[in-house]
Amino acid sequence: MHTARPRTARRRTARRQYRVLFVTDLAYEAKGRRYCDEDIFLTARLREDFDVALCHPLDAAALMETGAFDTVMVRNSGPVLNYQAAWDDFRERAAACGARVHNQLSGRADMVGKQYLLDLTAAGYPVIPTVDDPRDADRLPVTDTYVIKPKAGADSIGLEFVTRDALATASAPAGPGSLLIQPRIDFTYEVSFYFVDRAFQYALHAPSPDRRWHLERYAPTPEDLGFAQRFVDWNTIDHGIQRVDACRTPTGELLLVELEDLNPYLSLDLVDEPTRDGFVSALKGSLRRQLEADRA
Repeated sequence: MHTARPRTARRRTARRQYRVLFVTDLAYEAKGRRYCDEDIFLTARLREDFDVALCHPLDAAALMETGAFDTVMVRNSGPVLNYQAAWDDFRERAAACGARVHNQLSGRADMVGKQYLLDLTAAGYPVIPTVDDPRDADRLPVTDTYVIKPKAGADSIGLEFVTRDALATASAPAGPGSLLIQPRIDFTYEVSFYFVDRAFQYALHAPSPDRRWHLERYAPTPEDLGFAQRFVDWNTIDHGIQRVDACRTPTGELLLVELEDLNPYLSLDLVDEPTRDGFVSALKGSLRRQLEADRA
């Protein structure tokens, strides 16, 4: 008797239109999150439409230059601070060979450090007020405690809480201007808004201020979405994923905490299946649009 060949086998051997080099560090351990699970899920779904190969961030530049891939997708690769020289080399080599990278490397938020917090403060955006010189502390709201952290930091690396008097002796590890200073903000909760190609996908919030990664679904108001969209539109990324992190003050105001435009963790395990499916569809569409725009 003839046995039909399983559909899954046919799909495995079928040639997709595009090949994706998916950059991730499956062994990276993050506080309160399992990066590897998210990327295993995403690569499984991307394989429905693309040929996908995974690699560690330290291997990305060399594999990119083989020309075997149509695009390089940077996902949960851990803080760039852990491999800064390799990341800088990757960016330079991607520009030199004209490689497509998703997210696009044109971002001007966390992708290139924390300078954007100073720029947005100076431009009057609703962001936690930020300076990079202890002598400018008088530009900040007066409070009992201030937050200091490296401008090139990530994932709370190097973060400290100090008194106003201690600001005068705060040392910048990489020289003047390398330290961010902010007032410690009292907030009722943190909320994150997730976008693909400037289009809103979903929102999650942490009801308890001291449990950042214990997230629940959040139904944003039109005002909330306008707040988040403003930062996504300020950024210079047409193809990619962005996460807008904000805190809600006791007076009801939202203030930007972070604009993650390099490899934002997505907490996809905390959203329902229709939302996950919608996100995956948006991500596939983003990849295709970038690839087809470059071909045009």
